[in-house]
Amino acid sequence: MIHRDSPKSPYYRPNETHFQRVENAILRSIHRANYFNLDSNDVDGTVTPANGEFLVNYSVGTPPVQILGIVDTGSNLIWMQCQPCRNCYKQDKPIFNPSTSRTYSTIPCVAAECLSGSHTFCNFNNGKRCAYKAVYGDGSTSEGDFSWETITLTSSFQNVPVAFPQTVIGCGHNNYGLFDKESSGIVGLGIGPFSLAGMLKPKTGGTFSYCFTPLYHRDPKPSYLHFGERGEVTVKEAVTTPLIINKARPSMYYVVMEAISVGSKRIEFPRYGQDGNIFIDSGTTITYLPYKVYSSLEREMLNAVKLPRTNSPIKMFKLCYKITAGEEYHIPLVYAHFKGGGTVTLYEINTFLKVRETIICLAFTSGKQPMLGNLAQQDILIGYDTQQNTVTFLNTDCTSEL
Repeated sequence: MIHRDSPKSPYYRPNETHFQRVENAILRSIHRANYFNLDSNDVDGTVTPANGEFLVNYSVGTPPVQILGIVDTGSNLIWMQCQPCRNCYKQDKPIFNPSTSRTYSTIPCVAAECLSGSHTFCNFNNGKRCAYKAVYGDGSTSEGDFSWETITLTSSFQNVPVAFPQTVIGCGHNNYGLFDKESSGIVGLGIGPFSLAGMLKPKTGGTFSYCFTPLYHRDPKPSYLHFGERGEVTVKEAVTTPLIINKARPSMYYVVMEAISVGSKRIEFPRYGQDGNIFIDSGTTITYLPYKVYSSLEREMLNAVKLPRTNSPIKMFKLCYKITAGEEYHIPLVYAHFKGGGTVTLYEINTFLKVRETIICLAFTSGKQPMLGNLAQQDILIGYDTQQNTVTFLNTDCTSEL
């Protein structure tokens, strides 16, 4: 996977400064979080906003055609733009033409995949084909044929391509909204059966992992996404916590964070029900905490950090400090305590973001819907097991081959 602001990404704008990219990522994060912070009753029938921070290359069809998709841990569908295009957004690469693939076929209405899909319906005007419609939180939509097709991923063993025939994908003929021309569609990594993780589950056992390299270093490295045995996180130092299925947002990876500590100062999370109290999100940059938890975290940081405070050039940051080039300073360790007794260490790279050459800001804020953003996930190998319903964390160097 590559971050959208990496020089290797088609989204990369060489005329933007490093700090302009940081600010744009924060603005995207706010936009995304605004939808999650709505009451679940207000977002009925929607999934996540149609944007994300990570991209993945895969191939589709026979012969294979390379596709660049936006990875979204909150979405349950793989889809791409397809010919014939009745209403498509502008796309840099050629739009996939299913008529040129020997392995493409539409799914009939009577198939189990059509009957069990939450985004599917029968198109009686088009030969009783199964159709899908994905409606995103920002109003963007994708609509087209629910189809079977071969997708090809690169194996981490000897770097060889591995084909997965009859994978369910959406072939979008009507797509409009806030999609970007650099990508061909969305690669859902949510819990549902038609996400990439769900579709590969029979062969991978429901396990996958990723490791986000430092996102805003001057020379960012690609991040790794592994499925199957290579995606298991089994070392004894790892921390495992139950994966919770949230009734209001069943595609999201919810866990229970019992408390967060700044040094030795422990801050308890409010009591929670059966649905978990925070979800892990690849598409949100900063971390959102319950209001009282965030207020306590900010207070403890103020007590611990001995740097001069300053105003933030980005409105949403509430706690920022002035730093001097070449001078050392101390940022306390933060500990995330998860259900099951495990604790994950969050270092400065996870808790603060450099927004100007001389300004760092606490990369946490408050919100109605708590979520663990991708900055807090940097240099942590995170493994998901949807068979055993667990999430595992391991502090590690994500720039090394895993």
